[in-house]
Amino acid sequence: MSDSSQGVRSRAGSQALRASMELLASMRFAIALLTVICIASVIGTVLKQHEPAVNYVNQFGPFWAELFAALKLNAVYSAWWFLLILAFLVTSTSLCIARSTPKILTDLKTYKENIREKNLSAFHHKAQAELAGDAATEAQRIGQMLVGGGWKVKLQQRDTPAGAGTGWMVAAKAGAANKIGYIAAHSAIVLVCIGGLLDGDLIVRAQMWFNGKVPYNGGGLISDVAPQHRLSERNPTFRGNLLVAEGTQSSTAILSQSDGILLQELPFAIELKKFIVEHYSTGMPKLFASEIMIHDKATGEVTPARIEVNHPASYKGVEIYQSSFDDGGSSVRLQALPMAVGAQPFKMEGTIGGTSQLIKGAGSDTLTLELTSLRTINVENFANGSSPASGVDVRKVDLRQSIDARLGAANKTVTQKELRNVGPSIGYKLRDAAGQAREFHNYMLPIDMGDGGPAMFLLGVRDSQAEPFRYLRVPADAQGSLDGFIRLRAALNDPAARELAVRRYVAQAVDASRTELVEQLTQSATRALALFAGGVGEDGKYQGGLPAVSAFMEVNVPEAERARAGEVLVRILNGALFELAQITQQRAGLALLEPSTQTQGFMTQAVLALSDAQIYPAPLVFALQDFTQVQASVFQVARAPGKNIVYLGCALLILGVFAMLYIRERRVWVWLAPQGGRTHATMALSSNRKTFDGDREFAQLTDKLIGARPAGATE
Repeated sequence: MSDSSQGVRSRAGSQALRASMELLASMRFAIALLTVICIASVIGTVLKQHEPAVNYVNQFGPFWAELFAALKLNAVYSAWWFLLILAFLVTSTSLCIARSTPKILTDLKTYKENIREKNLSAFHHKAQAELAGDAATEAQRIGQMLVGGGWKVKLQQRDTPAGAGTGWMVAAKAGAANKIGYIAAHSAIVLVCIGGLLDGDLIVRAQMWFNGKVPYNGGGLISDVAPQHRLSERNPTFRGNLLVAEGTQSSTAILSQSDGILLQELPFAIELKKFIVEHYSTGMPKLFASEIMIHDKATGEVTPARIEVNHPASYKGVEIYQSSFDDGGSSVRLQALPMAVGAQPFKMEGTIGGTSQLIKGAGSDTLTLELTSLRTINVENFANGSSPASGVDVRKVDLRQSIDARLGAANKTVTQKELRNVGPSIGYKLRDAAGQAREFHNYMLPIDMGDGGPAMFLLGVRDSQAEPFRYLRVPADAQGSLDGFIRLRAALNDPAARELAVRRYVAQAVDASRTELVEQLTQSATRALALFAGGVGEDGKYQGGLPAVSAFMEVNVPEAERARAGEVLVRILNGALFELAQITQQRAGLALLEPSTQTQGFMTQAVLALSDAQIYPAPLVFALQDFTQVQASVFQVARAPGKNIVYLGCALLILGVFAMLYIRERRVWVWLAPQGGRTHATMALSSNRKTFDGDREFAQLTDKLIGARPAGATE
């Protein structure tokens, strides 16, 4: 490619107009535009597109989020400047093709047989020889040999000093497809860009600009959305998502925009009969497919189809792809367990993604419960995380294991994985009266952590989606439920129960006749349980759990005696809590806890969980009791008229690049003129690229055609 366009040039118009056209049709301008488009495409690939504005604020901060919105970097491919650059690229490349094609086509038809004899000596590849036959006979022989080698040949008879018509010029050419490759490659760029414009947001944006369509950013039912937010069934191009639950059907796709959504009406409705999902051992989906029925709105015809990933269905020019899957409104039964004073337990039912429900929190607080997700399979890694042996001790070095860990297949890892399905989990949000929400994620079943301790219920919480979940570990009781811990927490908040537990603990730990010691132990145990149960301190802040006990010791116990005093106080606290647990067992009509390793493990984890529960940010825990799962399939529906244009462009690009890189354009001239009773032959070859193949080919041609060695050739 040259810096400026060649071929047909405009002679009309002013000098400025001609200069503008020359710039627009130049390759430098087209390459500059293509570079900008590539940079913008990289940004659009790295930065998630069409995300809600709050997501960019959370991830990048207010300044960068505002800058991204101003530059339309959150919607690069539909930004006005991107579409404008793409339009200029199409125009520039089209002008370049239009100006270069006539010259290329003319060049394809010419053999350049009018070249002068003296000019042949200026070529890099040249040779001379004396031939025995006359010029006409040798010209015919050389021409036939070139034609047999795949060359296109033209003979020209010329006048020489020996007489009129006694000289012959043999002109031949091969590899003309190289220039066709130039046209094909540049045409491919135009076709791909046009196809991208047709299948992009340009037509949707045009309807928003000129047809009064505006994005919708409210809530409610799809049927209640006004017509100005809907696109017609005749919309020539679109790409949106369609969620269909099992046993239901839908005919309205959602087109995500940076400031809301648009609803795209389809000429048919999709009914999901059955959703099929299979998982790998890691919990990742191995296969998900949908068995659907397509209901034609115009004719009422019903067409069955099966859609899998990479195996879409097509109906009336609309491609239906399997995109993902989601919950389709599973029904769940929950048990609300109190975690704060004043909260009351209750049972309830709900639907995932359904209407929010108002619940009573602690005191007069009212919370809104939003059920967001149900996961029936949760595969977690329970490997102990032991690292490979250190290389410091040579007795621990295993050379073969070390090499195998770093070489071989990409799925090899240094650490071993122990994957287990830990069962279903429920996700929900609790929103207060001010609209602030926290997200919770609770597992349905207790999980064996693999450390020999009791099974744990994991209760997750986070303040925003940008944070990971923090989990409260609650030990399961002998019945495998949360009830034992909840009863223990309620008793800890009951002063009468604490007093009874202290009396029982003191009665077992000290002889009743030692009055002074009984009184001291009673005071210590009462103070320890009160501190652990928590309350509002002198500074107005709530304090409880083990941190409150530690803070009390730092203030009231000298530093030199804290270690010993701490051991004594923790022993007293554990003993009193054990008696408190026994009281809860009696009141629930259950057998008392027997002193054993299992009981010790339960109490150890219960003490830690009671301490951490002081800062649990919700008055209630919603435990999943049962569920009825309803699957939903997420389809991507697309009408892409530019797809075939893009395919054609890709085919032309492959052919054009192949032709330009692997096909060499060559031309051969042989001038034959009589000289001293013989025929003097002067031969030359030109090629668009200098290669070793060109040198070798010219050597073979000179030997075959005129029986001479090329100039400069050596043995």
